[in-house]
Amino acid sequence: MAKFDNHPTVRWWREQSTTHQPTKTATLNSDSLRTLCLEMGADDVGFVEINRPAIADQQSDILAAFPPTKTLISFVCCMNRENVRTPARSIANLEFHANYDHANEVARNLVKALEQIGVRALNPSSAFPMEMERFPGKVWVVSHKPVAVAAGLGHMGIHRNVIHPKFGNFIALGTVLIDTEVTEYTRPIDYNPCIECKLCVAACPVGAIGTDGSFNFSACYTHNYREFMSGFTDWTETIAQSKNAQDYRKKVSASESASMWQSLSFKANYKAAYCIAACPAGEDVIAPFLSDRKAFIQEVVKPLQDKPETIYVVPGSDAESYVARRFPHKTVKRVSSGIRPQSIQGFLFGLPLLFQRNQSEGLNATYHFTFTGSEFRRATVIIQDKTVQVQNDHLSNANLSVTADSETWLGFLAKEQNLIWALLRRKIRVRGSLKLLQAFGKCFPA
Repeated sequence: MAKFDNHPTVRWWREQSTTHQPTKTATLNSDSLRTLCLEMGADDVGFVEINRPAIADQQSDILAAFPPTKTLISFVCCMNRENVRTPARSIANLEFHANYDHANEVARNLVKALEQIGVRALNPSSAFPMEMERFPGKVWVVSHKPVAVAAGLGHMGIHRNVIHPKFGNFIALGTVLIDTEVTEYTRPIDYNPCIECKLCVAACPVGAIGTDGSFNFSACYTHNYREFMSGFTDWTETIAQSKNAQDYRKKVSASESASMWQSLSFKANYKAAYCIAACPAGEDVIAPFLSDRKAFIQEVVKPLQDKPETIYVVPGSDAESYVARRFPHKTVKRVSSGIRPQSIQGFLFGLPLLFQRNQSEGLNATYHFTFTGSEFRRATVIIQDKTVQVQNDHLSNANLSVTADSETWLGFLAKEQNLIWALLRRKIRVRGSLKLLQAFGKCFPA
């Protein structure tokens, strides 16, 4: 103990603490904090208290990452619009990544400045990297979009991107967590900048955005994120399953291999993000669209629609039929989504994300699932009028009941267990028509 007490650092701190007791800032002035954020390089900023109901579903994750959080600083950094709009995706990807790097640097510098005045702060990543040990569950620390909406930095458009009232959707979002309250918190703006022009619907190569506001997560994820996460897993398994180099080259073109190399050596490249490119909303953005809509569509939207390219789809998905019908000049490539739930909770969580509404047409059924073994769970899945609902426990009357050992079910989803063999061994038991189970599977191709 004497050695510890005599350590130079310990002695220094104790001397400092008795003569220079730091004064903890009780509350930060919101105007001064806003000015600091803008000086650090943010283009707009807002503040959200940790107990805001709008972000209640994030509170536990945020506090797990930074327990003393009292305030979330939400900010935006603008992109160069023309770089995103060009059909040359290398330029668009350079802009995306450069702006994410800029947003992360803004956040780092802000944290450094706040720490110098005694405010503890933490900056989660604006985009990647994320907590991949949680994959395929929620891998991000903070959901920047709902925080930005709560902070008054815009609203979600029908393309599921935040549209800033001035800068449009050409922004990167960042969040900084601090242990201090601010004098005034910001609130959501009172209108949605989305003008519902549906150009994002027209530009999307996989039909992920519905004119009625619906969104097909699986279609967007499978194509746009082909060189991220699950798409990368699918590619590596293609390598593993190839007999030799010649067999691999039959499955993967030279340009696809080169593109994957580029993602590995540079940063993972987005395949589309045309919804952002085509969006004309926002005060700084809207002039060309309102001045001459036809010219805007010809200059911005049409080149994206006409571009010859490979579109990645899951076999039997809504996206596969959409591309063939809407963009016959684009090449369809059938791939696995690569998404394999690691738990029953993950399976149930993923159902609304993987649901293919057009594949469910004509199906109106209630399913009861009972999972036993290592992970006990009861759930109800209702497919009706091209929608899906997932609820805890068994509710209402079931048209089909499935009782399954949880590990066997996960193995079946991963195509590592044979369904017939599992039924014979009674590891999976079905009460009702097997045709309903087949119809269920059709709604969730993977």
